Amino acid sequence: MSSATGSHPTAQSHTMTDMVQEATMERILQEITAVGRRLEGLDTAITSLTAEIKSMRLDIAGFQSRVTGLEQQVTTMEDHINSAQDRDEALLYHCSKLIDLEDRSRRDNVCFFGFPEYIEEMRLAQGRL
Repeated sequence: MSSATGSHPTAQSHTMTDMVQEATMERILQEITAVGRRLEGLDTAITSLTAEIKSMRLDIAGFQSRVTGLEQQVTTMEDHINSAQDRDEALLYHCSKLIDLEDRSRRDNVCFFGFPEYIEEMRLAQGRL
């Protein structure tokens, strides 16, 4: 005996199985779509990070070039400082020699006040006495 509605239990379970499969497939499709969106976001982030890394590499290369230039300038300045120190030492040596020579030349130029300097003045002084 069939009912008046005409439902068959096997057809109903088959339809139920189809509905579950469709829901499962829909859910899987949604998950795949969500994963795809996340992957697109990751791809965008990776592209952005790659661009940042390239920019940083250029900056680092610029800094390396500047540091190399500064190192060369420091080396040049050190050479100039060493040269100036050598000249300073030479000047100090020559100054001490000059002072010594001036001191030695002053030894012959001792002045005594109250005493005649020339022999003639001494004779005149003796004649007056």
